[in-house]
Amino acid sequence: MIMQATPVAGRDGVLATAGDHPYVRLQTGGDEELTGYLVDDTTVWFRDGPTGRQGFAMGDPERAVRFVAGLISAGTIPPPTWLHLPRVAPEVLDAHLRTGKRDQWDFRWTATPPPEQPGEERVVRLTDAEHAAIHDLIESSFPATTTRPGDPRVNHWHGVWAGDRLVAAGADRSRGGTGFLAGLTVDPTWRGRGLGAALTAAMTRALLAEAEEVTLGVMVDNLVAIRLYERLGFAGSLARTSVELVGVA
Repeated sequence: MIMQATPVAGRDGVLATAGDHPYVRLQTGGDEELTGYLVDDTTVWFRDGPTGRQGFAMGDPERAVRFVAGLISAGTIPPPTWLHLPRVAPEVLDAHLRTGKRDQWDFRWTATPPPEQPGEERVVRLTDAEHAAIHDLIESSFPATTTRPGDPRVNHWHGVWAGDRLVAAGADRSRGGTGFLAGLTVDPTWRGRGLGAALTAAMTRALLAEAEEVTLGVMVDNLVAIRLYERLGFAGSLARTSVELVGVA
């Protein structure tokens, strides 16, 4: 059964109902057509993109889960491949949806330039000709990331070289006037030398020249990265759960 909802039109409609939040601005900032709904105090919206149909929600997570399950059961929408929710308990998901992979993560943001970090001057913008080096670095240091060379969501890559070896890299996936860092990684043999801090700080500083905030995502169990981002000023935090959607329960 579909819960009663009010249709929400376009980016302006989603921002008006979900709140003018950095996460909402980022996830409504592309050229894709948005389909949105307001269910009491909860906004749910969908968009298609290069990684498939994505669903998003702000507000009450259980209400969002129940509403999406109802839409899918009724055939009102094509099922999204991923659903991005406020932090939600596993038993709520299991009661309404069949899911594959589940990620518990925090959306972080800052509007303040970070403190200067040693080694920032080593961070350079990478070119398409260096995609093979980025690929090799990711395979050795961060194979789980979905941000890869050739990803149409990436605007630019930045990195740090040690001679002819790429030892750190990260992607600028900004959209809708909101900066977004993704795929940040350092070669395992070069960790502990401040390269992650230098890369993150340099990219954040550059993006803040163009955007009101710079944002990123971090898994809740990555305590080393969380401490780093907090030290660099990423104080804003929004708890999220992302699930690969298989079907309804």
